[in-house]
Amino acid sequence: MAKSTGSNGRMFKTRNDLPAKTRQTSVGLLNQALADLTDLFSQTKQAHWNVKGLEFFQLHELFDEMAAEVLAHTDEIAERTTALGGLATGTVRMAAANSKLPEMDIELTSGEDFLVALSDRYGKAANSIRAAIDTADKAGDADTADLFTEVSRNLDKRLWFLEAHITQDN
Repeated sequence: MAKSTGSNGRMFKTRNDLPAKTRQTSVGLLNQALADLTDLFSQTKQAHWNVKGLEFFQLHELFDEMAAEVLAHTDEIAERTTALGGLATGTVRMAAANSKLPEMDIELTSGEDFLVALSDRYGKAANSIRAAIDTADKAGDADTADLFTEVSRNLDKRLWFLEAHITQDN
C-alpha cells in the first residue's frame, strides 16, 4: 500500500476506519509505550542477571517472569502500532533514545536495591500507560485504550509484587 507521512512519523494506508488523526495519536502513544517497555524489559533482565544475596533464587526467578511478561506486551504494542498503519520504532537503540525511564545503576547487585530500582521504573511505566489509556480513549481509539488497560493491570500487579518485598523505609 502507498505510504503517507503523519505528524507522528511514517504512516501507511489502511482499511482501518479510525480517522487518520486518531491513528496518528495512537501510534505516538504506542511507540512511547514501546520505548518505555523495551527499556523496562532490559532493565528487568539486568536485575535478573546480576541480583545477589540471600533471596537470589526467588528474585532471579521473579525478575525473569516479569521480563517475559513485559516482552510479550512489547510485541502486542508493536503489532497494534502497525495495525493502525504506523511504523513500530522498537530497536534497542530507538528505545534508549526515547524511553522516559531512568537508567539502571550499573553498580546495583543487592536484591533490595534492585527491588527499589525496579519499583521506581515499574511505577513510572504504569503511570505513563495509565495516562495513555485516557488519551487513546479521548482520541476515539477504544481498542488501543483496552490494550493499554491490560498492560496497566499487569504492571500494577508486578509493582505490587516488587513493593511487597521492600522494607517500609524504602
